[in-house]
Amino acid sequence: MSDFRKLSPTMYASPQIQPEQLDEAKALGVTLVINNRPDGESPEEPQGPQIEAAARAADMDYLAIPISHTGFSEPQVAAMEQALEGADGPVLAYCRSGTRSTLLWALAQARAGQSPDDLILAAQQAGYDLSPVRPAMDMFAANKGA
Repeated sequence: MSDFRKLSPTMYASPQIQPEQLDEAKALGVTLVINNRPDGESPEEPQGPQIEAAARAADMDYLAIPISHTGFSEPQVAAMEQALEGADGPVLAYCRSGTRSTLLWALAQARAGQSPDDLILAAQQAGYDLSPVRPAMDMFAANKGA
């Protein structure tokens, strides 16, 4: 059983996924799998190429936007925003615990003009805390409003 957590009608975050879980993702309508985990972070876990092959075999798109524990960069946020805008159905993003995927989703959504307060509520309902990126979300929201 997966731990896919619904952040919005079109976005799920998850801890590390296994190739066999992609059937469940497909049943949820997922059309894009985003890997936010750098290859080699946990060598015993499935690596990006293995998940990519399984996603493509299930007729889903795959994108890697690796986020290390050093934090987020503007290009990663922009890549996530573009991926979400270009997806033709629900998206499943994963990392070790789902936290980095959720934080990156929230930053991308704030950059796109979503309310930080609404994003915080959505993340809380899924069991994630956005407080580490609240200042950046506020900055993106302020810049979008300017």
